[in-house]
Amino acid sequence: MSRLLSFLILAAACAAAAAQPVRDTIDGRQVESLTIRQPASSLVVVFEAGARATIDAWGRVPQALARDATVFAYNRPGYGNSATTATPRDGRTVVEELRRLLRAKGLQPPYVLVGHSLGGLYMQLFARAYPDEVGGLVLVDALYPRQVRRSADFPWTTRLAGRLLLSRTVWREIDAIDETGEAVLALPAIDDKPIVRLVNRPTARPGELAPVAVDFGAFRTDRESAALVRKLYPNARLVTVDSSHQMPLTSPDIVIDAVRAVLAAASTARIATRPQGD
Repeated sequence: MSRLLSFLILAAACAAAAAQPVRDTIDGRQVESLTIRQPASSLVVVFEAGARATIDAWGRVPQALARDATVFAYNRPGYGNSATTATPRDGRTVVEELRRLLRAKGLQPPYVLVGHSLGGLYMQLFARAYPDEVGGLVLVDALYPRQVRRSADFPWTTRLAGRLLLSRTVWREIDAIDETGEAVLALPAIDDKPIVRLVNRPTARPGELAPVAVDFGAFRTDRESAALVRKLYPNARLVTVDSSHQMPLTSPDIVIDAVRAVLAAASTARIATRPQGD
């Protein structure tokens, strides 16, 4: 390893240890995000959290991965110190806002997308809508299309509890889950991408159900829905984990290992497809 490369890796490790979220004004709105740059890698790991979750929900995962690639995590509108917005909260809007944010921060593709819970549904949409920008995908106890009922079909107690207990931003996101899932299904498959699916199946301890709406009967439990999830990513590596729904906090090493595996596969794929002489 050259001295220059060693220096860059050491500098990136120091930056990771000191990195803190910052607030920027982008598209006229305040956005809170965390960026740790790794000059030795051309890949960017992009984190998308679940409903109600902020950057902190990733725990030590981003800092650990900063040794391997540039990492980026942020708070969606209405989360943490990110300002709310009147724009729709469906997946298409979330994905387009994220892409503009990445470019505003100077973070160019290819991206390895890491999505937890509802964030996993958003990242599936990102990967299918812009496959040329995506090197791989890690789904951390994610939501999948048609797992959640249309909000109009929620029991009235669910709708009441949601409006009373959740912020308006979170409820608007939940209200658009079915629409986002259908948008995912309307796009071509991405079976050629390295994908890891981490699924929480607690055995030694109860764990948590995902997401917040599960306890109120918003999830579909029919066989058709379960079969669809199994067919969505036939080539993905499936890892079942005895953890909790908050897997990045309770089982961070498993998440870190999954992302590193996808980073390695994405790097190998880039080398294999690189024109000779580059």
